[in-house]
Amino acid sequence: MKDKDVITIEDFKSVSTNEELLAIIKRKGISIEKVQVKLDYEEELRVLQVELVKLQQWIAKNNKRVAVIFEGRDAAGKGGSIRRFMEHLNPRSMRLVALNKPTEVEKGQWYFQRYIKELPNPGEIVFFDRSWYNRAVVEPVMGFCNEEQYENFLVQVPEFEHMLYEDGVVVIKFWLSISKEEQLRRFDARNDNPLKRWKFSPVDKRGQELWDKYSYYKEEMFSKTHTAYCPWIVVKTNSKKEARVECMRHVLSQFKYDGKEEAQTILIPDPNVVMRYYRSVKQLD
Repeated sequence: MKDKDVITIEDFKSVSTNEELLAIIKRKGISIEKVQVKLDYEEELRVLQVELVKLQQWIAKNNKRVAVIFEGRDAAGKGGSIRRFMEHLNPRSMRLVALNKPTEVEKGQWYFQRYIKELPNPGEIVFFDRSWYNRAVVEPVMGFCNEEQYENFLVQVPEFEHMLYEDGVVVIKFWLSISKEEQLRRFDARNDNPLKRWKFSPVDKRGQELWDKYSYYKEEMFSKTHTAYCPWIVVKTNSKKEARVECMRHVLSQFKYDGKEEAQTILIPDPNVVMRYYRSVKQLD
């Protein structure tokens, strides 16, 4: 292999920016397609995170209340997406809500009660890693609620969300859609990685076994709780990086915040990745 086909130590010493390094790589005719894709993603992520900081400042300044809900099957990418949203935001006016299973006291309360205290305060944005919609899919699939509790939830949730809407709370509901094959691949990757093994649980394993049952309850949830004032936004997430940036674009597209016109990237999401739910939409799951 000739020196002109490789990056040398001298090449690295001679550059101080990614752009200079890429120029050398291009001059030498070295293929770095995968690296370029990653670099493009990192830059796009950075620009969108700048816009999220501006949005957060506008929310705080105008005492807006914003709740962003991430729902989806296990391994769909909820936690990873939320981390990218939160990475550079001010923790004083932003929170993550990821509730454990209800206590015995909470089981005796109105179902929505433990979520109400987690709703955003004026000037705050709250990210829900799963939400009250546990009762729409996970709980009936796994037998964690009875039929009456499930039916009552489906009747009450549109009214609950309409009250939030009338009171000025902005609720954005994402369903992260993943294929069965991709979910299994991510499960296997979790088991192979000691840093991620804690994410895998018996409930995750049953998610593959009960795939069709999950699909049934998911569609029931959409048909009963997709409303004009609080719609479901379906996001194709087989590509994690693509899903993350498109979720950000959707959130940013919902507000007229200060400095939006100065954005250095497109703030309208790709309709092939992010779309409102409708009965004929083809989802991955």
